[in-house]
Amino acid sequence: MAQLWGGRFTKETDQLVYNFNASLSFDNKLYKQDITGSMAHAAMLAKQGIITEEEKGTILEGLKGILADIESGALAFSPEYEDIHSFVEANLISRCGDVGKKLHTGRSRNDQVALDMKMYVRDEIGEIDILLKELLESIYKVMDENVHTYMPGFTHLQKAQPVTLAHHFGAYFEMFKRDRSRMADAKKRLNLCPLGSGALAGTTYPLDREFTAEALGFDGPTLNSMDSVADRDYLIELLSGLSTIMMHLSRFCEEIILWNSNEYRFVEIDDGYSTGSSIMPQKKNPDIAELVRGKTGRVYGALMSILTTMKGIPLAYNKDMQEDKEFTFDAIDTVKGCIALFNGMIATMSFCRENMEKSAKNGFTNATDAADYLVNHGVPFRDAHGIVGRLVLACIEKNISLDEMSLSEYQEISPVFKEDIYEAISMKNCVEKRNTIGAPGEAAMKQVLALHKKYLEEN
Repeated sequence: MAQLWGGRFTKETDQLVYNFNASLSFDNKLYKQDITGSMAHAAMLAKQGIITEEEKGTILEGLKGILADIESGALAFSPEYEDIHSFVEANLISRCGDVGKKLHTGRSRNDQVALDMKMYVRDEIGEIDILLKELLESIYKVMDENVHTYMPGFTHLQKAQPVTLAHHFGAYFEMFKRDRSRMADAKKRLNLCPLGSGALAGTTYPLDREFTAEALGFDGPTLNSMDSVADRDYLIELLSGLSTIMMHLSRFCEEIILWNSNEYRFVEIDDGYSTGSSIMPQKKNPDIAELVRGKTGRVYGALMSILTTMKGIPLAYNKDMQEDKEFTFDAIDTVKGCIALFNGMIATMSFCRENMEKSAKNGFTNATDAADYLVNHGVPFRDAHGIVGRLVLACIEKNISLDEMSLSEYQEISPVFKEDIYEAISMKNCVEKRNTIGAPGEAAMKQVLALHKKYLEEN
């Protein structure tokens, strides 16, 4: 097939070169954005008197027909076309005749693809935001139901202090809330319209770029035509944000994998989100959590790829930039799938509350509170720290918890201890005393839950 740019050339492109150069196999994802942008461009050309109202009507009717036929399956993408732009334009010309050839007046494929990608990314950010909000609602539900579910908090993967399941899940609520904000920031920055920038230096036609920007839902036109066609910062921001989402999902998955193990037994993953072993009948594997954890590297790879592609490109457009699409599309699809599956997993997961509380007790997570007890009875903190260290050592030797130690055993190490030590180091008291905002105590947690509920209602 003769190319739309073929006038300069005296022979056909080598087939291998053509295949290497072509992008329709993946940029066909942009068909809706390409047609929508073309319709706005045609309307602007008519408004400016560059084409007639009758020509505009013919072009718009042709573009609507192409869109309907693609979506119904009546029109298939054919490899004879180089990219989505040439596919749409060639089909328009075949339907409308010479009038279709006027659509490309005042624009280049360079500003066209920049427009299409921005519109596609903007739409996908909206889809990702919906998924993140659904995930936050699932996390909120777990928090609201587990204000009094005591469990160990960890540092260095060592049991540290008692917290609640609500408090632990609340940490991830904050992470995914920031992810929504990060995506919204990226969407705001990309929302300037490059259409009308031409190949790199604008055009001599009297285009109304403000008109097309408004028609397509942008905040305004871009202000430098070279940057307009050479900018892929918004993709770097997008992929950075997606990588951060995946990092948060991966951390959460790692904890669920640990909690699902026989050693922890904190959670029971629903059968619908688990698999078995082909040889070991007792196994119930957390495959979804493991796959989400694994796919994180795939999204990181997309970020590294765009950074490497863009680092040495001079202004303005270069063909290298065609490499922005495949991994961006893949990263978006990967993240959307991972959020949806992860959300389903935690929404159906059950929690072994007794095991969690028992683990907190057996891990000496109340040791700090025992030290605080001594401090509140006049013992200097450094001395209290040493006394409780001796208590823990004695418990380890006897294979008991601090709760199980007798009062006489306490008093052998320090006479300061009295009967009220047991209340002071109970899981409930250890948690409920911590009520500064952001802490796991009931009063503090309910205050945070109220703020989260308001956030979900307003955003």
